[in-house]
Amino acid sequence: MKAWLRFADVFAGIVLITAFALSCPAAERAQDGGESDPSAALSAALTAACRGNEAEFANYLTADNAAAFRALPEEQRAALLKRFSLTDGPGKPLLSSDAQNHRVVRCEAPDQTAEFRFGDTRTHENLAFIPVAVVDSQQTQFGLVRENGGWRLLSLGLVLLDIPQLSKQWAAEDLAAREDAAVATLHSLADAIASYRRAFGKLPESLEQLGPAPKDQISPEQASLVGKELAAGSSAGYHFRYRIVPGPDGSDASFELAATPDDYGKTGQRSFFLDAEGKVHGADRHGTVAAPDDPLIADDKTH
Repeated sequence: MKAWLRFADVFAGIVLITAFALSCPAAERAQDGGESDPSAALSAALTAACRGNEAEFANYLTADNAAAFRALPEEQRAALLKRFSLTDGPGKPLLSSDAQNHRVVRCEAPDQTAEFRFGDTRTHENLAFIPVAVVDSQQTQFGLVRENGGWRLLSLGLVLLDIPQLSKQWAAEDLAAREDAAVATLHSLADAIASYRRAFGKLPESLEQLGPAPKDQISPEQASLVGKELAAGSSAGYHFRYRIVPGPDGSDASFELAATPDDYGKTGQRSFFLDAEGKVHGADRHGTVAAPDDPLIADDKTH
Protein backbone atom coordinates (compact mmCIF):
# COMPACT_ATOMS: atom_id res chain seq x y z
CA MET A 1 0.00 0.00 0.00
CA LYS A 2 3.03 2.25 -0.36
CA ALA A 3 1.58 4.45 -3.13
CA TRP A 4 -1.67 4.92 -1.17
CA LEU A 5 0.26 6.03 1.92
CA ARG A 6 2.16 8.61 -0.11
CA PHE A 7 -1.12 9.87 -1.54
CA ALA A 8 -2.57 10.17 1.95
CA ASP A 9 0.47 12.20 3.02
CA VAL A 10 -0.25 14.72 0.27
CA PHE A 11 -3.63 15.35 1.87
CA ALA A 12 -2.21 15.78 5.38
CA GLY A 13 -3.42 12.43 6.62
CA ILE A 14 -6.74 12.27 4.74
CA VAL A 15 -6.97 8.75 3.36
CA LEU A 16 -7.65 8.07 -0.30
CA ILE A 17 -10.27 5.38 -0.76
CA THR A 18 -11.10 4.13 -4.26
CA ALA A 19 -13.18 1.53 -6.05
CA PHE A 20 -13.23 -0.25 -9.40
CA ALA A 21 -15.57 -2.36 -11.51
CA LEU A 22 -14.65 -4.51 -14.47
CA SER A 23 -17.92 -6.36 -14.53
CA CYS A 24 -20.19 -3.28 -14.57
CA PRO A 25 -22.83 -3.52 -17.31
CA ALA A 26 -21.63 -1.91 -20.51
CA ALA A 27 -24.52 0.53 -20.54
CA GLU A 28 -23.58 1.74 -17.06
CA ARG A 29 -19.98 2.39 -18.08
CA ALA A 30 -20.97 3.95 -21.37
CA GLN A 31 -22.68 6.90 -19.71
CA ASP A 32 -20.10 9.68 -19.70
CA GLY A 33 -19.74 10.37 -15.99
CA GLY A 34 -22.58 8.07 -14.85
CA GLU A 35 -25.46 10.45 -15.60
CA SER A 36 -28.06 9.09 -13.16
CA ASP A 37 -25.90 7.23 -10.63
CA PRO A 38 -22.90 8.82 -8.87
CA SER A 39 -21.85 5.40 -7.57
CA ALA A 40 -21.71 4.07 -11.13
CA ALA A 41 -19.60 7.04 -12.16
CA LEU A 42 -17.17 6.48 -9.30
CA SER A 43 -16.92 2.78 -10.12
CA ALA A 44 -16.35 3.47 -13.80
CA ALA A 45 -13.74 6.15 -13.13
CA LEU A 46 -11.81 3.98 -10.75
CA THR A 47 -12.15 0.92 -12.95
CA ALA A 48 -10.22 2.92 -15.51
CA ALA A 49 -7.58 3.75 -12.90
CA CYS A 50 -7.23 0.12 -11.87
CA ARG A 51 -6.81 -0.94 -15.50
CA GLY A 52 -4.40 1.93 -16.22
CA ASN A 53 -6.74 3.37 -18.86
CA GLU A 54 -5.81 7.06 -18.89
CA ALA A 55 -8.25 8.17 -21.60
CA GLU A 56 -11.25 6.61 -19.88
CA PHE A 57 -10.21 7.89 -16.45
CA ALA A 58 -10.06 11.48 -17.74
CA ASN A 59 -13.75 11.25 -18.70
CA TYR A 60 -14.65 11.26 -15.00
CA LEU A 61 -12.65 14.34 -14.04
CA THR A 62 -13.98 17.88 -14.09
CA ALA A 63 -13.10 19.79 -17.24
CA ASP A 64 -10.22 21.70 -15.64
CA ASN A 65 -8.76 18.60 -13.99
CA ALA A 66 -9.16 16.54 -17.16
CA ALA A 67 -7.18 19.11 -19.14
CA ALA A 68 -4.51 19.24 -16.44
CA PHE A 69 -4.36 15.43 -16.30
CA ARG A 70 -3.86 15.10 -20.05
CA ALA A 71 -1.08 17.71 -19.89
CA LEU A 72 0.90 15.79 -17.25
CA PRO A 73 4.03 13.91 -18.30
CA GLU A 74 3.35 10.25 -19.01
CA GLU A 75 5.03 9.05 -15.82
CA GLN A 76 2.93 11.40 -13.68
CA ARG A 77 -0.31 10.25 -15.35
CA ALA A 78 0.67 6.65 -14.64
CA ALA A 79 1.59 7.55 -11.05
CA LEU A 80 -1.80 9.17 -10.51
CA LEU A 81 -3.63 6.02 -11.63
CA LYS A 82 -1.43 3.87 -9.39
CA ARG A 83 -2.28 6.03 -6.41
CA PHE A 84 -5.97 5.71 -7.14
CA SER A 85 -5.76 1.94 -7.57
CA LEU A 86 -3.45 1.45 -4.58
CA THR A 87 -1.28 -0.81 -6.71
CA ASP A 88 2.11 -0.58 -8.38
CA GLY A 89 0.69 -1.20 -11.84
CA PRO A 90 -2.41 -2.09 -13.85
CA GLY A 91 -4.68 -4.65 -12.26
CA LYS A 92 -7.92 -6.53 -12.77
CA PRO A 93 -10.98 -4.83 -11.22
CA LEU A 94 -13.84 -7.02 -9.99
CA LEU A 95 -17.25 -5.94 -8.71
CA SER A 96 -19.67 -7.57 -6.29
CA SER A 97 -22.12 -6.38 -3.60
CA ASP A 98 -22.64 -6.92 0.12
CA ALA A 99 -25.80 -7.90 2.00
CA GLN A 100 -27.02 -4.30 1.88
CA ASN A 101 -26.53 -4.20 -1.89
CA HIS A 102 -23.55 -1.86 -1.54
CA ARG A 103 -20.74 -2.18 -4.03
CA VAL A 104 -17.72 -4.25 -3.00
CA VAL A 105 -14.82 -3.79 -5.36
CA ARG A 106 -11.43 -5.45 -5.68
CA CYS A 107 -8.43 -4.34 -7.70
CA GLU A 108 -6.23 -7.37 -8.26
CA ALA A 109 -2.71 -6.54 -9.42
CA PRO A 110 0.19 -8.99 -9.79
CA ASP A 111 1.80 -8.03 -6.48
CA GLN A 112 -1.13 -6.86 -4.36
CA THR A 113 -4.91 -6.73 -4.04
CA ALA A 114 -7.03 -3.96 -2.54
CA GLU A 115 -10.69 -4.33 -1.60
CA PHE A 116 -13.05 -1.38 -1.24
CA ARG A 117 -16.58 -1.17 0.14
CA PHE A 118 -19.04 1.56 -0.81
CA GLY A 119 -21.56 3.00 1.61
CA ASP A 120 -24.86 4.81 1.00
CA THR A 121 -24.70 7.63 -1.53
CA ARG A 122 -25.91 11.03 -0.31
CA THR A 123 -27.06 13.37 -3.07
CA HIS A 124 -27.87 17.09 -2.78
CA GLU A 125 -28.77 18.92 -6.00
CA ASN A 126 -25.63 18.74 -8.13
CA LEU A 127 -23.38 17.21 -5.43
CA ALA A 128 -23.02 13.60 -4.29
CA PHE A 129 -20.96 12.03 -1.51
CA ILE A 130 -20.05 8.36 -1.32
CA PRO A 131 -18.34 6.86 1.76
CA VAL A 132 -15.82 4.17 0.84
CA ALA A 133 -13.74 1.99 3.14
CA VAL A 134 -10.59 0.03 2.40
CA VAL A 135 -10.67 -3.35 4.12
CA ASP A 136 -8.26 -3.44 7.11
CA SER A 137 -7.65 0.30 6.74
CA GLN A 138 -9.44 3.63 7.09
CA GLN A 139 -12.49 5.30 5.57
CA THR A 140 -13.31 8.55 3.84
CA GLN A 141 -15.78 9.77 1.25
CA PHE A 142 -15.60 10.84 -2.36
CA GLY A 143 -17.34 13.98 -3.51
CA LEU A 144 -18.74 14.16 -7.04
CA VAL A 145 -20.26 17.05 -8.93
CA ARG A 146 -22.68 16.98 -11.85
CA GLU A 147 -21.01 18.66 -14.81
CA ASN A 148 -22.16 18.62 -18.43
CA GLY A 149 -24.80 16.02 -17.63
CA GLY A 150 -22.46 13.55 -15.90
CA TRP A 151 -20.94 12.94 -12.49
CA ARG A 152 -17.26 13.92 -12.07
CA LEU A 153 -14.77 13.42 -9.26
CA LEU A 154 -14.61 16.52 -7.10
CA SER A 155 -13.03 15.79 -3.72
CA LEU A 156 -11.34 13.27 -1.46
CA GLY A 157 -12.59 13.66 2.06
CA LEU A 158 -12.82 17.41 2.60
CA VAL A 159 -10.09 18.26 0.10
CA LEU A 160 -10.84 19.25 -3.47
CA LEU A 161 -9.15 17.14 -6.12
CA ASP A 162 -6.68 19.61 -7.63
CA ILE A 163 -4.52 17.77 -10.15
CA PRO A 164 -2.28 20.73 -11.10
CA GLN A 165 -1.32 21.25 -7.45
CA LEU A 166 -1.00 17.52 -6.81
CA SER A 167 1.33 17.11 -9.75
CA LYS A 168 3.69 19.70 -8.25
CA GLN A 169 3.70 17.98 -4.88
CA TRP A 170 4.20 14.54 -6.40
CA ALA A 171 7.05 15.82 -8.56
CA ALA A 172 8.71 17.24 -5.44
CA GLU A 173 8.21 13.92 -3.61
CA ASP A 174 9.67 11.94 -6.50
CA LEU A 175 12.65 14.29 -6.69
CA ALA A 176 13.32 13.86 -2.97
CA ALA A 177 13.04 10.07 -3.29
CA ARG A 178 15.58 10.02 -6.13
CA GLU A 179 17.97 12.16 -4.08
CA ASP A 180 17.62 9.82 -1.10
CA ALA A 181 18.34 6.89 -3.38
CA ALA A 182 21.47 8.63 -4.71
CA VAL A 183 22.79 9.11 -1.17
CA ALA A 184 22.08 5.46 -0.34
CA THR A 185 23.93 4.43 -3.50
CA LEU A 186 26.96 6.50 -2.48
CA HIS A 187 27.12 4.63 0.81
CA SER A 188 26.68 1.28 -0.98
CA LEU A 189 29.50 2.15 -3.37
CA ALA A 190 31.73 3.13 -0.46
CA ASP A 191 31.03 -0.24 1.18
CA ALA A 192 31.81 -2.05 -2.08
CA ILE A 193 35.10 -0.19 -2.45
CA ALA A 194 36.04 -1.04 1.15
CA SER A 195 35.25 -4.71 0.43
CA TYR A 196 37.40 -4.59 -2.69
CA ARG A 197 40.29 -3.15 -0.69
CA ARG A 198 40.04 -5.87 1.96
CA ALA A 199 39.91 -8.57 -0.71
CA PHE A 200 42.72 -7.34 -2.98
CA GLY A 201 44.83 -5.12 -0.74
CA LYS A 202 44.34 -1.99 -2.81
CA LEU A 203 41.70 0.42 -4.05
CA PRO A 204 40.09 -0.21 -7.44
CA GLU A 205 41.30 2.03 -10.22
CA SER A 206 37.74 2.57 -11.44
CA LEU A 207 34.15 1.67 -10.61
CA GLU A 208 34.21 -0.70 -13.56
CA GLN A 209 36.44 -3.08 -11.59
CA LEU A 210 33.61 -3.52 -9.06
CA GLY A 211 31.30 -4.91 -11.73
CA PRO A 212 29.95 -8.41 -12.38
CA ALA A 213 32.30 -11.29 -13.16
CA PRO A 214 31.63 -14.60 -14.91
CA LYS A 215 30.75 -17.43 -12.55
CA ASP A 216 33.72 -18.43 -10.34
CA GLN A 217 35.96 -15.88 -12.04
CA ILE A 218 36.08 -13.04 -9.52
CA SER A 219 39.25 -11.02 -9.92
CA PRO A 220 40.62 -7.50 -9.30
CA GLU A 221 39.30 -6.60 -12.75
CA GLN A 222 35.78 -7.97 -12.10
CA ALA A 223 35.04 -8.16 -8.40
CA SER A 224 31.25 -8.70 -8.59
CA LEU A 225 30.54 -6.16 -5.87
CA VAL A 226 28.01 -3.99 -7.74
CA GLY A 227 25.69 -4.36 -10.71
CA LYS A 228 26.59 -3.64 -14.31
CA GLU A 229 24.79 -0.30 -14.44
CA LEU A 230 26.42 1.08 -11.31
CA ALA A 231 29.84 -0.21 -12.41
CA ALA A 232 29.33 1.97 -15.49
CA GLY A 233 28.73 4.95 -13.18
CA SER A 234 24.96 5.31 -13.46
CA SER A 235 21.94 4.49 -11.30
CA ALA A 236 18.37 5.79 -10.93
CA GLY A 237 18.90 9.08 -12.71
CA TYR A 238 22.28 9.93 -11.19
CA HIS A 239 25.83 9.70 -12.52
CA PHE A 240 28.55 8.58 -10.11
CA ARG A 241 32.23 9.55 -10.14
CA TYR A 242 35.08 7.93 -8.21
CA ARG A 243 38.49 9.40 -7.36
CA ILE A 244 41.43 8.01 -5.40
CA VAL A 245 42.93 10.46 -2.90
CA PRO A 246 46.69 9.85 -2.58
CA GLY A 247 48.24 9.78 0.86
CA PRO A 248 51.16 12.00 1.96
CA ASP A 249 53.65 9.43 0.72
CA GLY A 250 51.85 8.87 -2.57
CA SER A 251 50.03 5.72 -1.44
CA ASP A 252 46.34 5.14 -2.09
CA ALA A 253 45.13 6.40 1.27
CA SER A 254 41.44 7.03 0.61
CA PHE A 255 38.83 7.84 -2.01
CA GLU A 256 35.99 10.22 -2.81
CA LEU A 257 32.68 9.72 -4.60
CA ALA A 258 30.36 12.20 -6.28
CA ALA A 259 26.81 11.90 -7.58
CA THR A 260 25.22 14.37 -9.99
CA PRO A 261 21.73 14.24 -11.56
CA ASP A 262 21.60 13.06 -15.16
CA ASP A 263 18.80 15.52 -15.92
CA TYR A 264 18.94 18.43 -13.48
CA GLY A 265 15.56 19.29 -12.01
CA LYS A 266 13.96 16.05 -13.23
CA THR A 267 16.05 13.13 -12.00
CA GLY A 268 17.42 15.16 -9.10
CA GLN A 269 18.18 18.67 -7.94
CA ARG A 270 21.02 18.35 -5.44
CA SER A 271 24.48 17.01 -6.21
CA PHE A 272 26.26 14.93 -3.57
CA PHE A 273 29.84 14.32 -2.48
CA LEU A 274 31.12 11.53 -0.21
CA ASP A 275 34.39 12.66 1.35
CA ALA A 276 37.39 10.62 2.45
CA GLU A 277 35.84 10.19 5.91
CA GLY A 278 32.65 8.73 4.49
CA LYS A 279 30.54 11.84 5.14
CA VAL A 280 28.08 12.97 2.47
CA HIS A 281 27.79 16.62 1.47
CA GLY A 282 25.00 17.95 -0.70
CA ALA A 283 23.96 21.16 -2.45
CA ASP A 284 22.02 22.46 -5.41
CA ARG A 285 24.86 22.78 -7.91
CA HIS A 286 22.56 23.16 -10.93
CA GLY A 287 23.73 19.81 -12.23
CA THR A 288 27.47 20.24 -11.63
CA VAL A 289 29.67 18.20 -9.28
CA ALA A 290 29.37 18.76 -5.54
CA ALA A 291 32.40 19.57 -3.38
CA PRO A 292 33.71 18.71 0.10
CA ASP A 293 32.96 22.22 1.34
CA ASP A 294 29.25 21.83 0.59
CA PRO A 295 27.02 21.37 3.67
CA LEU A 296 26.72 17.93 5.21
CA ILE A 297 23.34 16.35 4.55
CA ALA A 298 21.06 16.04 7.57
CA ASP A 299 21.73 12.34 8.24
CA ASP A 300 25.49 12.82 8.34
CA LYS A 301 25.35 15.84 10.67
CA THR A 302 24.30 13.53 13.50
CA HIS A 303 27.11 11.00 13.02
